[in-house]
Amino acid sequence: MDTRPVGIFDSGFGGLTVLRAINDLMPNERLVYFGDSARYPYGPKTREQVSAYSLQIAELLIERYDIKMLVVACNTASAQALPMLEERFAIPVVGMIEPGARALAMQSMGERIGVIGTVGTIGSGAYQTRLARIAPKKRLVCAATPGFVEFVERGETGSDQLKVLAERLLRPVIDAKVQTLLLGCTHYPFLARAISEVLGPETLLVSSSEETAFEVRGQLLDAALATEAGEPADIVYMTSGDPDEFRRIGRCLLGIDLRDVVSVKWAGE
Repeated sequence: MDTRPVGIFDSGFGGLTVLRAINDLMPNERLVYFGDSARYPYGPKTREQVSAYSLQIAELLIERYDIKMLVVACNTASAQALPMLEERFAIPVVGMIEPGARALAMQSMGERIGVIGTVGTIGSGAYQTRLARIAPKKRLVCAATPGFVEFVERGETGSDQLKVLAERLLRPVIDAKVQTLLLGCTHYPFLARAISEVLGPETLLVSSSEETAFEVRGQLLDAALATEAGEPADIVYMTSGDPDEFRRIGRCLLGIDLRDVVSVKWAGE
């Protein structure tokens, strides 16, 4: 049994959906979450920037908390930085692309499937490549949805402005009559109601958070790193943004008290 924590990071609040799924599945695992709110969104940034941010966060989590696994709870970072992180560090590294593609393939209803995500995620082609391998007979439509992340980071998940934006950005999905849609960004489950209102009840929305949690558990068990006994473990929350704002919006989105939030300031930011 290895009681070191699992490190999880995202560009902001989105990865909290993954943290919640992991905590529900493995309540005895210690978790450390880092939300890089000072530098969100990652979607429009270059591959070099995203890779540099991801490396910096990974090094912080390893050096400060001696994490036993790194969960890249950000689709953009998973699409652009995962191979680099896997090569750089000896600990297991879990991303979002493989679990997300697997969840979509398993839960798909009909032949028309879709993925929405940030510009960086969709532009990387990561989902397109993976789904072509595991679901080659499906008709895939991908759409970048810039702006969605910013609404979540402000705690605005049901505003009229969001609905207007969603109606415009989701038009390719609507026109293609997509039957099953993967929310290819960890922020997007917080917008599920608004997205569903635009697409209609005939479109099934799929989140990869639960599938990622199962991937994390499977890898921990396979590597004999799991903590399977003891009391429910504590969770450490960290942010590069305003801790009070992080706590407020986290409470608004999840309905839980994030308690003390550790502040991290990057040099030069």
